[in-house]
Amino acid sequence: MSERAAPFYCPYCGDEDLRPSEQGHGAWECAACNRAFRLKFLGLLAQGLQHHDAGGDQI
Repeated sequence: MSERAAPFYCPYCGDEDLRPSEQGHGAWECAACNRAFRLKFLGLLAQGLQHHDAGGDQI
């Protein structure tokens, strides 16, 4: 089983100085703005991604 991907940027300040938090799975700490946050995967959407074609020229 592979590990989850880590966030690249803080969702609050945009800085890259992130560290895993001791608060549990998915918790991260930003050293730049001194905030802690948690990321959680909620699941897949039932409908999935739908592409609506604009009716352009087809190749």
